[in-house]
Amino acid sequence: METHQISVGEVAGVKTTRYLIAILISSVVLRVVAAVVMGNGVETLPGIDDQLSYHTLAQQILAGRGFTMPENWWPLTRAGEPTAHWSYLYTLYLALVYGVFGVSPLIARMIQVVLVGVLWPLLAYRIGRRIAGDGVGLITAAWTALYGYFIYYTAALMTEPIYITAVLWSLDLTLGGDGKHTSRRWVLLGLAMGLAVLLRQSFLLFIPFLLLYAWTAEIKRRRLAAMAQSATTTNTGKVPLAGGVLRLVRFPVLALLVLGLMILPWTIRNAFAFQRFILLNTNAGFAFFWANHPIYGTNFVGILPPDVSYQSLIPSDLYALDEAALDSALLKQGISYVMQDPVRYVLLSLSRFKTYFMFWPSGDSSPLSNAVRVLSFGVGLPFMLYGLLVAVRRWRNWLLLYLFIIVYSGIHLLSWALIRYRLPVDAVLIVFAAYGVVDLVRRLTHSRVPRPLLADQ
Repeated sequence: METHQISVGEVAGVKTTRYLIAILISSVVLRVVAAVVMGNGVETLPGIDDQLSYHTLAQQILAGRGFTMPENWWPLTRAGEPTAHWSYLYTLYLALVYGVFGVSPLIARMIQVVLVGVLWPLLAYRIGRRIAGDGVGLITAAWTALYGYFIYYTAALMTEPIYITAVLWSLDLTLGGDGKHTSRRWVLLGLAMGLAVLLRQSFLLFIPFLLLYAWTAEIKRRRLAAMAQSATTTNTGKVPLAGGVLRLVRFPVLALLVLGLMILPWTIRNAFAFQRFILLNTNAGFAFFWANHPIYGTNFVGILPPDVSYQSLIPSDLYALDEAALDSALLKQGISYVMQDPVRYVLLSLSRFKTYFMFWPSGDSSPLSNAVRVLSFGVGLPFMLYGLLVAVRRWRNWLLLYLFIIVYSGIHLLSWALIRYRLPVDAVLIVFAAYGVVDLVRRLTHSRVPRPLLADQ
């Protein structure tokens, strides 16, 4: 009788799957608890004020009033006038849930926490595994599941949870180029990028770096495949690149086409609503203007004191403009601030580090906010920094993640820096933190921990 011998790899694979399932269940349970605590109401809570705007805008959609606000709204959106300040996609998600189940924020939260509670740690696992093995992947997933900021924001009716999931999906697809279903992968990459951009248009600035990395990785893979094929033949001489470099341009073009098709309906909508070209949202001008206003001098403050109104900083002669025209005018004014005093801009941008990378408790924050900040980013930061350092040894494997951290952080350090805008970077930094933990375990035990739990590929 023929018997099947169970290999070590099969046993390890079963254990990895069990660990991952336990992590995903824990992730969902914690986020469900957070959603229940936030409840069926929509209140102003630390860092998640925007959920009130999305909640209100979704109800306007259901009432047939389109993307408008029922009253004068932050920042300077007039009642009943068209707005493009907030994500169209997330507003439609809430409107769809409210339309089906009634205006129930708790149901919207529950759908969101279950979906994101599974996908976010799962994608974190896949990225960690692709770069450094199952062990790093599992630690990354577990850390993501338990990270206080992520639990809090996943339950909020805001773009952050789905947006960061889309960002991780984009990174995972880019790292997963193995030559199989190449066109399909690039279409999916375009879809992932499109979802991210429709939720937060700032991701547009990272897309050139993402596509360049993906394209050059595809060229390298095909060149290696051609070399391997030539090694099995008697041919000598230079190995041609299969498909040709120029022909491979069609892949990033395909991804950009999908991205463009996802943005186009909203560009058309904006043209009708504002009688001008607005690619997607009308918020970049506001952010850049306020972030670089002379009121800060060379010391950026994340949230101005209550006695200073953000609206009061806007020149009164611009108040008559519609939202789109005002956003454009503020962007020009913000750029003029930079051009008038470039040295101040550099110093001001450097001062944003303390706001963007804040990990210590603050007297201006609630006890809950301080606890979440210290127990998530504060605890994780030493491991993140250590992981960033030791990963340099294999920097080619980690290059995409290094690029994301540098470019995405740079975008906000040069404009508007808040802790919530750093959360996508946290999601990537956790991969480095997991790698740092693996490296420390190896050093402390003076041995390589056996695969697959702590593999170093």
